[in-house]
Amino acid sequence: MDNNMQILVVDDDLRMRELIRDTLAEMELRPQLCGDSREALRRLESDSFDLVITDLKMPHIDGIGVLERAKLLNPEILVILVTGYGTIESAIEAIQKDAYDYIQKPFEPDDFLLVVRRAIGHIRLLRENQRLREEVAGLGFGELVGDSRSMKELQAMIARIAPLDTTVLLQGETGTGKELVARLLHRGSQRRQGTFLPVNCGAIAETLLESELFGHEAGAFTGADRRKQGLFEAVAGGTLFLDEINATSLQFQVKLLRVLQEGEIMRVGATTPVRVDVRIIAAANANLEREVEQGRFRRDLLYRLNVITVDIPPLRKRQTDIPLLAHHFCNKFSQRYQKPIRSIAGEVLERLLQYTWPGNVRELENVMERAVIMADSDRIRSVHLPNRSVPASLPDDFGNRLVSLADMEKMLIERTLQGLNGHKGRTAEILGISPTSLWRKMNRYHLR
Repeated sequence: MDNNMQILVVDDDLRMRELIRDTLAEMELRPQLCGDSREALRRLESDSFDLVITDLKMPHIDGIGVLERAKLLNPEILVILVTGYGTIESAIEAIQKDAYDYIQKPFEPDDFLLVVRRAIGHIRLLRENQRLREEVAGLGFGELVGDSRSMKELQAMIARIAPLDTTVLLQGETGTGKELVARLLHRGSQRRQGTFLPVNCGAIAETLLESELFGHEAGAFTGADRRKQGLFEAVAGGTLFLDEINATSLQFQVKLLRVLQEGEIMRVGATTPVRVDVRIIAAANANLEREVEQGRFRRDLLYRLNVITVDIPPLRKRQTDIPLLAHHFCNKFSQRYQKPIRSIAGEVLERLLQYTWPGNVRELENVMERAVIMADSDRIRSVHLPNRSVPASLPDDFGNRLVSLADMEKMLIERTLQGLNGHKGRTAEILGISPTSLWRKMNRYHLR
């Protein structure tokens, strides 16, 4: 048991104080004893306690008064009320004033210890909350958050390859933070003084993508009344991040391959190429090897892209990072919305850990933003979370058979749509993709 646990026992009955002391000794706990509630208030003001166990009926100041004063001095302190005059009314009043628990004497030692053990567990969770808050306090927005093994390996990989002026392919599910990794690679490169420009290929219509990236000459098509510089030229000396590269057409991939091989582009409607100096970081939310096998991605482009491949783990495979991320986002949105959120309840963290996070870190960020907005006190509670605990269920035999990534994606989209009565906007939000990407995937999988 934690010998650093500071406990104050308040009871005007000497025998009861000694009984509680001896019972707590079984847990190797050494409480301070106080027979006068007025003295108890003085100790609460001068010393720091984790737990107060107080009688309800006492001279001068009753247990409710001790509870109110203790909570005023330290909102995270836990208070257990003990009384021989138990009534429904007093129990309700104690709970309304945020008592941790309520027990009536005479009590069985085992019953009393059960309540104390639960309180001790809660206190440890509060301490962990504090540790996590302190740990994330120095993290700036946009930094990788996580101390799991996979995240440490990712951070080491970024440090090694960032200075190398080579093409990088990022692979990971939607919402895992591929753009953040791309920004960190740019920040650690020799191009850090140049522009970093993210482009979501899945969110731009195919007819516009080529013109946006390569530019066009005047008269190249209806409405092109003047020459337009493309993004490859605009980012000269910097880094261009092409997200959802797997959403592009085979025709566009041919032109992108030329950029990687020759370092030059051809504007739409032009007859001569233009040299460009840009580092390309590409990202895919699907397995490109499988996309090649299914004829949706060019093998030669894949070879050019994956000079260095970085796999970003999904959130469900680094669960130990979830509490740290939750506190990071809580701090971020508390500052943004100027709400003094001080802690996250234990039951909230339990629910976050039980969820499978199909939308990964992006979904967790959205959940925590909503929780901060909905919070009506200085603490995030379960009532502030969305009314969902797991995504649409998978088949019972799902874990007993091999399933391709494409089949899994189709199944997840289909069942999420079903669970939301076909609401595409909400489905895209939960899955962490753009409505355009959802529309394309629905067409690919023939979903209606």
